[in-house]
Amino acid sequence: MTQRTFSIIKPDATRRNLTGQINAVIEAAGLRIVAQRRILMTRAQAETFYGVHKERPFFGELVDTMTSAPVVVQVLEGENAVPRYREVMGATNPDNAAEGTIRKLFALNVGENSVHGSDSDENAALEIAQFFKAEDIVG
Repeated sequence: MTQRTFSIIKPDATRRNLTGQINAVIEAAGLRIVAQRRILMTRAQAETFYGVHKERPFFGELVDTMTSAPVVVQVLEGENAVPRYREVMGATNPDNAAEGTIRKLFALNVGENSVHGSDSDENAALEIAQFFKAEDIVG
């Protein structure tokens, strides 16, 4: 079943100019990038996006990190896009990530793990809507 998911290439990766290399891994996995934009996430956007973590001790640091440099927000499309992209990203901790995954290849550590991906169809729809209008997505 073709579906869409949301991706963010995080500041640790954009600082190191890895967008193209990460996109190549995404596309090699059979996912299509149907919308993409490089933005400097505002504090309000980051606080809304990560609102589920608001009560956690790392929330402030997470918001600071995500607003520290440009990110690349993306809509990916493909067969079973949500679970497929989660597999392509690899484990949150790059030490535990499978060979060939984005995090094994590019992440610096657990906090600077290069990419975000939606964890469910419902969250994918919410996350996509936060950064893209329907007319921005041209698959």
